[in-house]
Amino acid sequence: MTYQETLDWMFAQLPMYQRQGKTAFKKDLTNIIALAKHLNNPEKKFKSIHVGGTNGKGSTSHMLASILQEAGYKVGLYTSPHLKNFTERIRINGKEIAKEGVVEFIRNNKEFLEKQGLSFFEMTVGMAFQYFAKEEVDIAIIEVGLGGRLDSTNIIKPEVAVITNIGLDHTQFLGETLPEIAFEKAGIIKANVPVVIGEEQEEVKEVFLKKAEACGADITFGSDNVSDFETDLMGTYQKSNVKTAIEAISQLQNFFIAQKDIKRGLLNVVKNTNLKGRWQILQEHPKVICDTAHNKEGLKYTLEQLQKENYQNLHIILGVVSDKKLEEVLPLFPEKATYYFCKPNIPRGLEVEKLKKMCERYQLEGEAYGSVKEAYISSLENSLKEDVVYVGGSTFVVAEIL
Repeated sequence: MTYQETLDWMFAQLPMYQRQGKTAFKKDLTNIIALAKHLNNPEKKFKSIHVGGTNGKGSTSHMLASILQEAGYKVGLYTSPHLKNFTERIRINGKEIAKEGVVEFIRNNKEFLEKQGLSFFEMTVGMAFQYFAKEEVDIAIIEVGLGGRLDSTNIIKPEVAVITNIGLDHTQFLGETLPEIAFEKAGIIKANVPVVIGEEQEEVKEVFLKKAEACGADITFGSDNVSDFETDLMGTYQKSNVKTAIEAISQLQNFFIAQKDIKRGLLNVVKNTNLKGRWQILQEHPKVICDTAHNKEGLKYTLEQLQKENYQNLHIILGVVSDKKLEEVLPLFPEKATYYFCKPNIPRGLEVEKLKKMCERYQLEGEAYGSVKEAYISSLENSLKEDVVYVGGSTFVVAEIL
């Protein structure tokens, strides 16, 4: 199979959560345990940091990888979803896995993958773990896909576990309340493994303290960290992620990381890891900003920052997925803006007319477009040099623009 045929086959196996939504979610670790055994348990052959949470886990993972790279370590990085290319999910020192590596993994294990009925995400996790073991990384930063307790990544025993924060996202799987969601995320806390909670939130603090005590795990809070470092990741919301990353590094045993490594690592996240889509400025005059924030907590910070920008007119390209609780996120968007409604090109995308109708209830006025690209072109045509164009609402809208 060619690389494209391999990807098509992977996407077609079991529904992919990012595209299909709820029908693709599997509340079970049986498959990933069977795959790990089939691959001779590669997850036991490298050290790791496990990063979960509702918002900021991607940025925090990239910060950790960048700091460790600056300290001279060979660092694996597993994240999801990808924005442009599947290979973005699996990187070593910022370099993506080769397409040939993807093809080879599937070719060598196809019979087992089919027989076991593995999902897209499960086989991707297995691929990453085998790659990191084979390449003998010093440490790998592993980002949780969804939740924690039953996420396919949760077969590792990391050096440190990190949970950035808790918000109401993926409630159809993880629970309707913050404590219920925190319980699922706390599932990555392991016996005698230090855990860093990024933000101290009163509603969920007790959930983490109880779980950490039951596991004999030392627990600290990133928000208590007094270090003051800058990062090249734009967005005021990154300050919290910086504190979380620094606290996680301080809990890491048997790795030598100097203050200069932390400083340089945080200032070179994009260069070292190739991170995209976090308050990314695509051009100036008009200024075009894209951001993958897509839930209430993430959008709150992003849209607050957007309001601080200097502009004559604001243009917002907005598309969402169909399982998004719009009544929670739409009130956050500014009324004084021109909207360009669109549907991300995935089965899960919300039909554009439905989005437009719902937005009108919140006095968000604009036109519906046949695609993200059409909406983007129209926004640029309608903008003056002093305007700002914001692209967001969904990771998939940003992916299409990039």
